[in-house]
Amino acid sequence: MYLLRLALASLSNRRFTALLTVFAIGLSVCLLLAVERVRTEARASFASTISGTDLIVGARSGSVNLLLYSVFRIGNATNNIRWDSFETLANHPQVDWAIPLSLGDSHKGYRVLGTNGDYFEHYHYGRGLSLELAEGKPFQDLFDVVLGAEVAQALGYHLGDHIVLAHGVSTVSLQQHDDKPFVVTGILERTGTPVDRTLHISLEGMEALHVDWKNGVPARGAGKVSAEQAREMHLQPTAITAVMLGLKSKIATFALQRQINEYRGEPLLAVLPGVALQELWSLMSTAEKALLVVSVFVVLVGLIGMLTAILASLNERRREMAILRSVGARPWHVAGLLVMEAFALATAGVGLGLGLLYVGIAVSRGFLQANYGLDLPLALPSAYEWSLLGGILGTAILMGSVPAWRAYRQSLADGMSVRL
Repeated sequence: MYLLRLALASLSNRRFTALLTVFAIGLSVCLLLAVERVRTEARASFASTISGTDLIVGARSGSVNLLLYSVFRIGNATNNIRWDSFETLANHPQVDWAIPLSLGDSHKGYRVLGTNGDYFEHYHYGRGLSLELAEGKPFQDLFDVVLGAEVAQALGYHLGDHIVLAHGVSTVSLQQHDDKPFVVTGILERTGTPVDRTLHISLEGMEALHVDWKNGVPARGAGKVSAEQAREMHLQPTAITAVMLGLKSKIATFALQRQINEYRGEPLLAVLPGVALQELWSLMSTAEKALLVVSVFVVLVGLIGMLTAILASLNERRREMAILRSVGARPWHVAGLLVMEAFALATAGVGLGLGLLYVGIAVSRGFLQANYGLDLPLALPSAYEWSLLGGILGTAILMGSVPAWRAYRQSLADGMSVRL
């Protein structure tokens, strides 16, 4: 213990350099732990973007592509599903509920989703959380629209506002459905999922937008259908983009998936959301690992700064070492003193890093949850995080052994005859 007290006293005499070293190590430790927390929570949040859905069915393509356009609203479907195929799936004995999804339109860069009331009842995210309305009510009229929280906030929309949807998914579209405006009747609570960036309308509303379109081009003149005329028409869709299925028994999942993939009516693909999410995450793992490696190197830079500071002070402290030797300190005492200094600096840096991490989490937790769906817990470090911190302290001791070895080799005569 006397070596530790002596090391602390020595660092106190060089407090400015010591504090800068501790601050550098603390920032690097905070960055490393923050990256690890965000990585862990992002994986959990990513996996919980959709929960409670057993199968997602779309036109035959790739499982990742199907997941991206149906859940994350990224990309486009290779083809649509016929309505009679959806009815066959919805009426299957093993299917408890089916949510139809129809995509293809947008509003100022945000996707428009056509669906039915089952979407608000059966779509879950996170740990089984249901969609909740912050204001208003679900769509009931043909031209009602329910906005995701981010859409409403970013575009400044409120209940009762009229909006015009656009054909296609571009940020700027030249083909507007301005003859059939929609009225905002509901705004959803934030979920931190793609739901926040989506406008929700009924399947019939989606059909009404395109009832007078032929081959992707709106009708002109007498062929044009007004909003009032559309209300009088039978607007059952002929095709949709994808289907979310909830089954009565989880045991039947793989059997039904095989039946759907072998469906003879049209080429379909059924994927398990969890499996597709893991496949998608594996594609992103390279960037995840690269970020972790960068953080580790930042910590190493901080520790190298500590090593540099100790080495730079050695020449100034050669007389100090000689005095210690003259009063009975052995060479290993001098070496242990420098190792203790490195350990004390690293420990203080780790403590500061943990403090900065928890302050940062406390300050930004609400913002991250509301905008990115990341719920960073104010919890003690995990076993893996403890191992990282232990590795940092171990590396600091190893680095401290370098100046310790140099001090160990210095002789008493060398210390008493310092060259100026």
